[in-house]
Amino acid sequence: MNEREFSMRVHGCMNRLWRISWSMLRCGADCDDAVQEAIFRAWRKRGTLREEKYFETWLTRILINECKRMLRRRGSGNAPAPESYADQAATENSELADAIAVLPVELRLPIVLHYMEGYRIQEIAGILRLPETTVKWRLRSGRQRLRCELDAVEEVRR
Repeated sequence: MNEREFSMRVHGCMNRLWRISWSMLRCGADCDDAVQEAIFRAWRKRGTLREEKYFETWLTRILINECKRMLRRRGSGNAPAPESYADQAATENSELADAIAVLPVELRLPIVLHYMEGYRIQEIAGILRLPETTVKWRLRSGRQRLRCELDAVEEVRR
């Protein structure tokens, strides 16, 4: 893969990469750093990509690993968000975005990858290096927790 093709493919998925990093890090500056580092690592390791059709999945996996590294350095997988998730995710439903933001990262990431970014369960399993059944369980658990959070918001409104 030459520099031009690499740049074009990265450019095509930049917004998605940032949103995925936001779902884990919830800090704009950290997201910028994670995406930049992931792209740099992908460029250096581009020769290890076996099939170019999996470029985006491969790059997403590198990004998730970088986010996890940053979270370990930070010392917490669920640091409080310094900014509103709704502002960063640019979603129309801020209640849903806020409910997603309070999920633990192991439930939040599959939800974001599947419902917001459109990855299939099989792809998520590959990206997260989990069995498909685990991804399905996390999606189900995440939906249940979201339903509880949104029901609680609805109760407060009444």
